[in-house]
Amino acid sequence: MPALPSLLFDCSGIQLDPARGLARQLYQALRERILDGRLAGNTRLPASRELADRLGVSRNTVGRAFDQLYAEGFVQARVGDGTYVAELAASARPPALQPSSPAPSAALQRVQAQQLRVPPSGAPRAFRVGVPAFDLFPFETWARLQARFWRKPSPARLGYGDPAGDGQLRELVAAYLRNSRGLHCDPAQIVITCGAQQAISLCAQLLVDPGDRVAVENPGYRAAGHAFAAAGAQLCGVPVDADGLDTRVLEQVQDCRLVYLTPSHQYPTGVTLSLARRLELLEWAERHDGWIIEDDYDGEYRYNGTPLAPLAALDRQGRVLYVGTFCKIAFPALRLGYLVLPAKLAPLFAQRRALDMRNSEIGTQVVMAEFIAGGHFQRHIRRMRGAARSRRDALLHAWPAQIPGCAALPAVDAGLHLCVRVDSLRRETELIAAAAAVGVEINALSGYWLDETAGLADQRAGLVLGFAAVPEAQIAEAVRLLRQAWAD
Repeated sequence: MPALPSLLFDCSGIQLDPARGLARQLYQALRERILDGRLAGNTRLPASRELADRLGVSRNTVGRAFDQLYAEGFVQARVGDGTYVAELAASARPPALQPSSPAPSAALQRVQAQQLRVPPSGAPRAFRVGVPAFDLFPFETWARLQARFWRKPSPARLGYGDPAGDGQLRELVAAYLRNSRGLHCDPAQIVITCGAQQAISLCAQLLVDPGDRVAVENPGYRAAGHAFAAAGAQLCGVPVDADGLDTRVLEQVQDCRLVYLTPSHQYPTGVTLSLARRLELLEWAERHDGWIIEDDYDGEYRYNGTPLAPLAALDRQGRVLYVGTFCKIAFPALRLGYLVLPAKLAPLFAQRRALDMRNSEIGTQVVMAEFIAGGHFQRHIRRMRGAARSRRDALLHAWPAQIPGCAALPAVDAGLHLCVRVDSLRRETELIAAAAAVGVEINALSGYWLDETAGLADQRAGLVLGFAAVPEAQIAEAVRLLRQAWAD
């Protein structure tokens, strides 16, 4: 094909913004014209000086743009003859029409079907669920420990780390669980995770095959259900009553070998799994050769007596996988949690985690280890427990005695949230919409149920309120706004 003369090269459509990188803009403009065919193969480009004059830029700018095009194979230099557009195979050019997306895999389709609700971001406000009083976190202490580590970090900790997590942190977590929760475990059974959600996701990836039945509390923590469903599980909702997950209904779920639950403080109803149910659940796991995933997301927050011993502390058969998190004691953005696993599973979970992210960022792990070792963690837990109790009391004191269509507030002996029943879905929608209009966050209990329970309709209605996110004065102001909004 004969070369086209350079004077036919049209640069009228190339607009360069002096406030941005000129060479990069020119490179992108020329590459786009080559890919869409406006600059055909074997077209001779103007000399760098000529093109610089026509565009009003320096010759160096054009040179850098050409160098990038050379490096990527879009143009070729011919000795003594100039620069030419390279011949590109037809398959290398994008089609003229918008390409259709390839058919999604089964895994992608499962993710698409979940419609996961992302937690709200930004500064906390009343009555955001799942947020502790991180306005009370000792950031100065944390910053001092972090600066001390990074001032002269050990070279041994700067390479690839153990995918199970920092050894010192795992030892301290094991000691904390033993002393504070009555859960005896070896550090080798612990895998450090990026929060509780990654721990749940690991369980879904390694314990579930497509088509398996997984029992979950209903209503329950929907993000956990999404993780199991994304792994191909068939979710089976098990109702929750005043004693927690109903083990009699669980027995009726055929071909189920895994159950996920929040026994210390059920999410979202707030009930505690009774001792009788705990023993029945462990017996179920033994008879069915099953697994129990215990999510102890806010177990430190107990306002009457000491925190309850985890279900895992009663396990003598290696059936319980215990999920813990630092995020409800520190702050959600910390993204630091842990899994306590049966000994035979721990190495496999660590290997699987290594495929996703090799190992966790070391600084946060080391600082948390020093935070625990220095006694700061236990002091902070006591402070957070006291603050949560005080904020709970502020809500209970300020809450209206009677709200049409809404039950009275329940007793709240644990956790960071409470659940109030409402007599209809319509009333639930009205109350939440009016609250949102005055800037108050309230979750709908109906959003925590599996779709299969849609027929229950009004029995699903309620309000879920977190009470720990903001100080007492903001709680009182939020309730004042609710009184006005709900009275209109």
